[in-house]
Amino acid sequence: MTFDLDLIEKLYAGLPEKVAFGRRILGRPLTLAEKILYAHSYETPTQPYSRGKDYVNFSPDRVAMQDATAQMALLQFMTCGRDKVAVPSTVHCDHLIQAKIGATEDLSTAISTNKEVYDFLASISNKYGIGFWKPGAGIIHQVVLENYAFPGGMMIGTDSHTPNAGGLGMIAIGVGGADAVDVMAGLPWELKMPKLIGVKLTGKMNGWTSAKDIILKVAGILTVKGGTGAIVEYFGEGAESLSCTGKGTICNMGAEIGATCSLFEYDNKMGDYLRATDRAAIAALADGVREYLRVDPEVYQNPEAYYDQLIEINLDELEPYVNGPFTPDLATPISQMAAAVKEHGWPDAVEVALIGSCTNSSYEDISRSAFIAKNAMDKGLKSKSEFTITPGSEMVRFTIERDGMLKTFDEMGGIVLANACGPCIGQWSRHIDDPKRKNTIVTSFNRNFAKRNDGLASTHAFVASPEIVTAFAIAGKLSFNPLKDKLINEKGEEVMLDEPRGYELPPKGFSVDDPGYQAPAIDGSTVKIAVSPESDRLQLLAPFSAWEGTDLKGLKLLIKAFGKCTTDHISMAGPWLKFRGHLDNISNNMLIGAINAFNMESNKVKNELTGEYDEVPKVQRDYKAHGLGSIVIGDENYGEGSSREHAAMEPRHLGVRAIIVKSFARIHETNLKKQGMLALTFADKADYDKVQEDDTIDINGLMSFTPGEQLTMVLNHKDGSTDEIKLNHTYNHQQIEWFKAGGALNVIRQEFAAQ
Repeated sequence: MTFDLDLIEKLYAGLPEKVAFGRRILGRPLTLAEKILYAHSYETPTQPYSRGKDYVNFSPDRVAMQDATAQMALLQFMTCGRDKVAVPSTVHCDHLIQAKIGATEDLSTAISTNKEVYDFLASISNKYGIGFWKPGAGIIHQVVLENYAFPGGMMIGTDSHTPNAGGLGMIAIGVGGADAVDVMAGLPWELKMPKLIGVKLTGKMNGWTSAKDIILKVAGILTVKGGTGAIVEYFGEGAESLSCTGKGTICNMGAEIGATCSLFEYDNKMGDYLRATDRAAIAALADGVREYLRVDPEVYQNPEAYYDQLIEINLDELEPYVNGPFTPDLATPISQMAAAVKEHGWPDAVEVALIGSCTNSSYEDISRSAFIAKNAMDKGLKSKSEFTITPGSEMVRFTIERDGMLKTFDEMGGIVLANACGPCIGQWSRHIDDPKRKNTIVTSFNRNFAKRNDGLASTHAFVASPEIVTAFAIAGKLSFNPLKDKLINEKGEEVMLDEPRGYELPPKGFSVDDPGYQAPAIDGSTVKIAVSPESDRLQLLAPFSAWEGTDLKGLKLLIKAFGKCTTDHISMAGPWLKFRGHLDNISNNMLIGAINAFNMESNKVKNELTGEYDEVPKVQRDYKAHGLGSIVIGDENYGEGSSREHAAMEPRHLGVRAIIVKSFARIHETNLKKQGMLALTFADKADYDKVQEDDTIDINGLMSFTPGEQLTMVLNHKDGSTDEIKLNHTYNHQQIEWFKAGGALNVIRQEFAAQ
């Protein structure tokens, strides 16, 4: 199925002129990211945009939303005054399906349990001209790659792994729902001009090494915040050798280094994938403007002159990696894993091995894993670990079933889960004898924060390629190295697993009976959207209050968060996903995973009104009931991880006035700004240590809130002393107006009302 052909034809027709303009204004050749960014500028630039400094308005080609974030995004869109979305948009039902028994039973349970939410999403999509992908159709990023992504395009999506579409040469950026509302309403979308990190790939992978190992190694180099504010652009002969879906894997997990997005240039592998997914017309169009969908030749010759940072990786020398536990950037080569297991005391027994997810569920991934599974059984081996398989889409699932791979996994002892996110996002009803017992799981997913997959702090989660995960399942040990270690089969013989082999694309082509797509009504004006006032799943939104026009005095300290505080800590997923459309109910999970720096416990903070310790949301609700604002103090890279704007909306809803941290993750900082919050950073990071548990806090300088001008925080300590602390911010004039109006949506509503 080919979507948006007219849009793509129009973009490609204007691409030569826009790229030529970009070259003229910059006075030099361009990287691919620069070509796409300048081609999608909302205004015609009069001078070069400064990387990492200038805020730029862009015109994305499309919007994609997954069901958990779409609820809040569309509840906001309902209030902005438009009759229909201004750009092609889709909703994908992939987050609310819990993995418990198996694909058929779990999907049936989800459809019944989430009927109210699915009906809401289907009806609101129908009304506003939004494509709707039903439960079971697949994971948003795989479905987008198969149907919507195209070289040289630009899209935003309400999920942090939206950059997966970079595998098809598209700038695809994860955002919060309020950003999606901007674009769906036909307004410009604002982004600070990204810096550029170049990754030059030479050589060619072989044996056990896969595309996943490239991003696992890059994560080890750049860390979880090394890509913040940057687009990572891959190029070189090594990039040309990677499959399109392998490129997608790398771009997908680029979210784990904080990158704005990641990107590969158009090549023959992308053309092959477009044709294999019934988009030959798009491949032909892309071939016609091929030079504009690739970096300029001069960039190859002297990349140091064009990128802010350059990394080189020789794929001939790359070995498989295993990253974790508890953070996706702790990268260990497979050759050193056994020693690392022993040194750190990680549980060696692999209790569950999980392959699939939005990162690694392509036909190529599954075929290589199925090869290992069959090879093991042929040699008298079976899985020693519990083993699960999550197909990325119904098209992939149908095709791998046709080609016998699901039968292979079944014979090995594997369990096929629904075409959904499942355990990757905590939607997993895991069976374990003792939840407090230290244990190891290994996944081909992208994220492995504590409690991420199964809600258990005791679980050590490691990330590897699907073929390495499959080998771990067969061996049952984290210390196993399939490149050199032997296993004992059922006959007592020593055997080694063969190197994995697979297919980039199915030799017989893709097949599917029902992909799960529902087209919207041509005229949605008569479609009714029902939200029951008694619902505990959906709640219509009321506008947030505007700024009162004064400095903020007498604020309470809600929590001083210690160490890593991701969006999973701020607004957990798992069982809380069911409340994603009900702001008040989901606010009961606000910051319950954050560690209180004063007692090193989670969800236990001091209520300054009573002197007692209680749960974070309860304390904040008490402050709100007494008309008191509060602040949250955080550490480095605060808000790392998911794009979920609930992590910004919940504090806003409950009366938190400011989040003050050492540094922010990009998406979360933007989400806070969109909701009219103050997102501020310590000018001197050491001032974090001056914040005391019983402080009463003032924030001064708001009467003259100006881009580039510091604000001042006064800590009024219990002993009568004070500390005056300088705070930095990155607000521009428009974002300051969001703050003053009480949120970006209030500004949009005012603009449409005035038309």
